[in-house]
Amino acid sequence: MKIAVLALQGAFAEHRKILEECGADTFEIRQKKDILQSFDGIVLPGGESTVMGKLLRELDLMNDIRGMIENGMPVFGTCAGLILLADKISGSDESHIATMNITARRNAYGRQLGSFNANAEFKGIGEIPLTFIRAPYIEEVHGDAEILCTVDGKAVASRQGNQLAVAFHPELTDDKRVHEYFLNMI
Repeated sequence: MKIAVLALQGAFAEHRKILEECGADTFEIRQKKDILQSFDGIVLPGGESTVMGKLLRELDLMNDIRGMIENGMPVFGTCAGLILLADKISGSDESHIATMNITARRNAYGRQLGSFNANAEFKGIGEIPLTFIRAPYIEEVHGDAEILCTVDGKAVASRQGNQLAVAFHPELTDDKRVHEYFLNMI
């Protein structure tokens, strides 16, 4: 199984490491030529969603990645990746890849000082550790999207068909179960 990890900015190296520990081959997407190879799924890591969206447009990757997802390519977005996938961003008229029926609230827990750790039940996995860094949350799900995990009454993970989005950073813990969940979607 070969997984592409968007490597424009953010925690892409950590995702590669944990995916490889789970038995997947990985490579980085940094430019348009990188998406020409064959792969089975894509990870959109945490980072700064506005910067990542801008780079996806400038590097002419946005429409290709959107098309792959719309055609069934499994995708896993964490933190900023969740925002990239959301079809609506609260307080903004702009969206990015916009393939998932969720509304994301950016920086919902405040700035860097609002970062925290928690444990919560993740549907289909059990209780897992969660690391939040300037995290969004899912303000609303609609259409076919379903909530998989909540913290303090806020949705922090959702799935819609071939798409998985989480507001936290599973790549920053030793628990591989969320990445394994994604690989099992493929």
